[in-house]
Amino acid sequence: MQFWNDIYSHFDPVAFSVGSVGVHWYGIMYVLALLSALGAAKWFCKRDKLPFSDELLDKYFIWVEVGVILGARFGYILFYDPQTSYYVSHPWQIFNPFASDGSFVGIRGMSYHGALLGFLVATIGFHYKNKTNTFALLDLVAISVPIGYIFGRIGNFLNQELVGRTTDVPWGIFVEGALRHPSQLYEAFLEGFLVFIVLYMYRRYKRFDGELIALYALLYSLARFVAEFYRQPDKQIGFVYKDWLSMGQLLSFFVVFMGISLYMYLFFQSKNKQHKK
Repeated sequence: MQFWNDIYSHFDPVAFSVGSVGVHWYGIMYVLALLSALGAAKWFCKRDKLPFSDELLDKYFIWVEVGVILGARFGYILFYDPQTSYYVSHPWQIFNPFASDGSFVGIRGMSYHGALLGFLVATIGFHYKNKTNTFALLDLVAISVPIGYIFGRIGNFLNQELVGRTTDVPWGIFVEGALRHPSQLYEAFLEGFLVFIVLYMYRRYKRFDGELIALYALLYSLARFVAEFYRQPDKQIGFVYKDWLSMGQLLSFFVVFMGISLYMYLFFQSKNKQHKK
């Protein structure tokens, strides 16, 4: 257990270097997250005989990936970064991967909830261009994304970021001398694996298109809300209400509201269609 407690002292977040540019494990995990989510979507299409071709999914993947990257970065600057006004006046710095001394540090600071907004905008744009059954497509996303999310949170762990709160549990890990919860792995389990298992088991019983994506919004937000109790709040923000509510939990409330609203809208819409038949 001691080796696990001190794992960060034995582990280099840089997997290898290409010249002067270091390739981080986080970047590798991010690529694996994308590929695993896309691969899972194609597998589910074949297994469940869904009406989406590989070509359509590849196109959609490109759309949402652009939306996710832009949304994640803009969301971080809007919700978490204390230098929002700086980026407003210096927008070219938003995606600048170099530090002031010219060294390559990558693009730091991404927000899940910002990525969600970017994803929704990209999905709406894709719908108007390709005229797809968007809610059926989003149901496919709901059971595919959690698989990729597991790799994303493992990437956070390997990158030694988004660390947990201090603890005395025996499986804690030392971060800068303090024993902390490995909260990134809690999130990988709760927000990734557990959400996937629930939606995977339920998908055969869904009653209308869009039900799975609405349930995903609820399940993810509940899992995130719980996981945030073990995750150290962002130091530039701290708690947003008293000494317990974090920004991630606050934003999760809004996603829960969106999920419930979407579920109720689609539920009553499906009931109305049944009555008309």
